[in-house]
Amino acid sequence: MTTRREFLKQFGAASLVSLGATPPSFLARAAAATEAKPDERILVLVQLAGGNDGLNTVVPFGRAEYYKARPGVGIGKDAVLKLNGELGLHPAMDGFKKLFDEGWLSVVQGVGYPNPDRSHFRSMDIWQSAKPEKDDVSSGWLGRALDSTVEQHVGKVPGLAFGTDKLPLSLVASKINVPTVRDVKGYQLQLGPGNESALKTHKQALERIASRDASAGSDLDFLRRTARTAWSSAEKLKQISASYKPATAYPGNALGNKLRTVAEIISGDMGTRMFYVNLDGFDTHSQQANVHQTLLTELSSAISAFVGDLKGHGLADRVMVATFSEFGRRVAENGSLGTDHGAASQMFVVSPKCKGGVIGAHPSLTDLDDGDLKFHTDFRSVYATLLDRWLNIPSEPVLGGAFRPVEFV
Repeated sequence: MTTRREFLKQFGAASLVSLGATPPSFLARAAAATEAKPDERILVLVQLAGGNDGLNTVVPFGRAEYYKARPGVGIGKDAVLKLNGELGLHPAMDGFKKLFDEGWLSVVQGVGYPNPDRSHFRSMDIWQSAKPEKDDVSSGWLGRALDSTVEQHVGKVPGLAFGTDKLPLSLVASKINVPTVRDVKGYQLQLGPGNESALKTHKQALERIASRDASAGSDLDFLRRTARTAWSSAEKLKQISASYKPATAYPGNALGNKLRTVAEIISGDMGTRMFYVNLDGFDTHSQQANVHQTLLTELSSAISAFVGDLKGHGLADRVMVATFSEFGRRVAENGSLGTDHGAASQMFVVSPKCKGGVIGAHPSLTDLDDGDLKFHTDFRSVYATLLDRWLNIPSEPVLGGAFRPVEFV
């Protein structure tokens, strides 16, 4: 008979899972492994780090004030991908234009918050914590959402962050430790040191211990169930990575690779409801044109491929993608053919379940806040919509107040 001491001696020598960070504590606490519901909705949050220039992303080509303020970096009327008679996408965003034409893309305009902060670090903390009134923040809005539904996540991996060594504040929680990952291949049991024969023996021992029965409610039963959860998750993801075939070709860029991995994990039904991916480089103070074009090409091509892949696997209806950046850029270009830190901008939301189209009026280009666009939609209203109407998680306790929903779901 296997004792608790034997179990800990053999199983404890191996980390539960390797995710490029500390193994998630919720797996160690799990009392039972539960299967993901195949109809659970999923949110993929894409951070545009550095402060994306919203005016050159969704271009107000129908307004003369835009070209007056940006004689050097403005996007020509004939080049934009027109959404209506006044607004158009940057010419690099043909993937987004196709999604817009299909009714899968919502462009939420004039998004920001009161008394905007133009510091990268402070503004990012505000967006990720959803607590503009607090300077010292200890949790993120998605982390609090996971905490509020912690009983639903036993035996699952409810959130994952990609492309960063440090967990983004958005996913910092008090009851759940959300891991960061780089790729599915990194999600595997680590069996410790030794040659191939020793590792094989160790693996067989762990499999044998994890598969045995124990008295319900006992410590050993708790540990065996935990082992079984970790073991099955790692093995399942290993199989997914080896056999997964995208339904569409992904671009060979970093964001495309991250989203391909997200698609793999979604297809495996691991119970992950929140994914966080990062695209850096949007702090375009000088010689903006080429850099911004490259970034928007990566954004548009990667997300459109991701959506096409999900559609091909019959998963698109379960997934919503939302983008955000810590702030927009100033209306007027600077002397280095770039743009400086601003305030309000737009958010993109992508899903076949979106209402699609342009949501809200474009902010005035003449009635400005110290040279910046004024917001009319609080970003927490977008978050509230994602929580209440998409993830079915009550937003008021998470956000600390009630915010009017935005009509994109």
